Amino acid sequence: MSDAAVLSVRQVSKSFGSRRALDTVSLDVARGEMIALIGPSGSGKSTLLRAINGLAPIDKGPGRIDAFGGAVQAQGRVDRDVRRTRIRIGMIFQQFNLVGRLTLFTNVAMGSLGRIGFLRGLLGFWPAETKGAAMAALARVGVAEYAGQRAGTLSGGQQQRAAIARALVQKAKIILADEPVASLDPVAARKVMEILRELNRADGLTLIVTLHQVDYAMRYCDRVIALKAGKVVYDGPPNGLTRKQLIDIYGPEFEDVFWEGAPQ
Repeated sequence: MSDAAVLSVRQVSKSFGSRRALDTVSLDVARGEMIALIGPSGSGKSTLLRAINGLAPIDKGPGRIDAFGGAVQAQGRVDRDVRRTRIRIGMIFQQFNLVGRLTLFTNVAMGSLGRIGFLRGLLGFWPAETKGAAMAALARVGVAEYAGQRAGTLSGGQQQRAAIARALVQKAKIILADEPVASLDPVAARKVMEILRELNRADGLTLIVTLHQVDYAMRYCDRVIALKAGKVVYDGPPNGLTRKQLIDIYGPEFEDVFWEGAPQ
C-alpha cells in the first residue's frame, strides 16, 4: 500500500460457485479521489464494493484489501478487527437501506452507532453531539425540514440524501456508493450526484461510486475504473475513454444508447 493511498486492493478474486465475479483485481485509491466504477451488469462492480467493506469475503489465495493502513481482509478471511476500519467506510445502497417506519432523523443518527453503542441508539438516547451532527448533516443535503417524518413516506431522492447524511454522521472518510442513482428520476439523480461531488471537493471525502450512467461517470468523477467479467479493463481519466473502448466494454448495443456528444 503506497503512502498516498487510503485503500489498496491487491490480486483480489471472488467466486460464486464456478463463476468468477472478481478476477485478480488490483487498484490503489488516493485520499480525496472521486472514482466511478462502470461496466455491464454482472461485471463485478457491487461485489468489489462489498469486498472493500468486508461484507463479501474474497477467495483464498494472495488477495488482500487494506484501508487506512489496516487490513480489511486477506487470504480469504475478513480481519477480526475489521470493525475498527469499517467505521471509517460509509456505504450507500441503491435501495437506501433506511428503516421506513423510523423518522429521517433517527435513520441518520444511526450513523453514530459504531461510536455510541447499539443499545443506546436503540433506546433513542442520542448524545447531544449526535443530535447536532444529524441535523447538520440533514441540512447539508437539503432535507432537514423532513427530520421528523417517517423515512418511508418520502421520495426516493429524499431518502437517498438521508443515506448520504447518515454516512456523514458516521464520520466516514471513504464513501462507497453502490448504484446510488439507479432508482431515481433524472432530476433527483443529478442532485444526489451533485451532493456527492460537493462532499468530495469541499470535505475531501474519498468516493467510489458504481454507475450504469456512463455520462454521469464522465461528468462528476475524476477517475473511471471499468470492469468487464471481473477484470479491470480501463483505469484512468474520463476523457481517456474512447467510443471504441466503451463499445468493447458494453457490447455493440451500447452504440444505440450512447449520449449525444460522446467521445470518438
